[in-house]
Amino acid sequence: MQLTIDTSWWTRYRIDNHNPDLEPNFVFPQAVPTLGVNQHTAIPRTDADTTDPNFLQAIANTAGFHFATIEQGGTSLYPAQAQRATSVEVLRILISIGPTETMHFQTWSDKAGNAPPLTAVDPVTGVSVTFPDLSVPNQNFNKSLIMPEPCPFLSTDLPRCSIIRPTETDGIAMGVVQFLTDMGLFIGQSQAFFALLTQLAQEADAATRDCN
Repeated sequence: MQLTIDTSWWTRYRIDNHNPDLEPNFVFPQAVPTLGVNQHTAIPRTDADTTDPNFLQAIANTAGFHFATIEQGGTSLYPAQAQRATSVEVLRILISIGPTETMHFQTWSDKAGNAPPLTAVDPVTGVSVTFPDLSVPNQNFNKSLIMPEPCPFLSTDLPRCSIIRPTETDGIAMGVVQFLTDMGLFIGQSQAFFALLTQLAQEADAATRDCN
């Protein structure tokens, strides 16, 4: 009910000459810029939120982009963490769950692309949100592109290929914690919750594997 959603995943997989692993400071454009500021609800808070069809559609649109944002994070997280796994059992878990995250992401990415263009104002907070028309021809926002466009991988000297991005391992777990926190997913959680979450993420980022 208080989400600030990063929708740069939409262009991250459509722009074919940038990879966040190789260019961590490159800023990918937002598909829905107004979702990235202020706070938005992805569910009706009360029955009153269902009385305006336009606002109700905005809630549904927000939910669609929120789901895809979560699944995009998982799509990158599992292969990144798999590179640090020290246990074969843990590795089995990561490479088993990871592909299902990718399936979910592709499905929700496709669904998010069907979000009707509209502008709505939250009757409670007064915050406005605008969903653009993603059917307008534009390579960086083309909603028909549901497969990752080929991009640089490992080195800019190599040919481009279609990959999951990013998959760099340094700080990936703490990065996910910060990402989910910034989105507002943990609003209302206790300090004990954040302490445990931070501890788990730090331990995951500290894991190493013998590559010999």
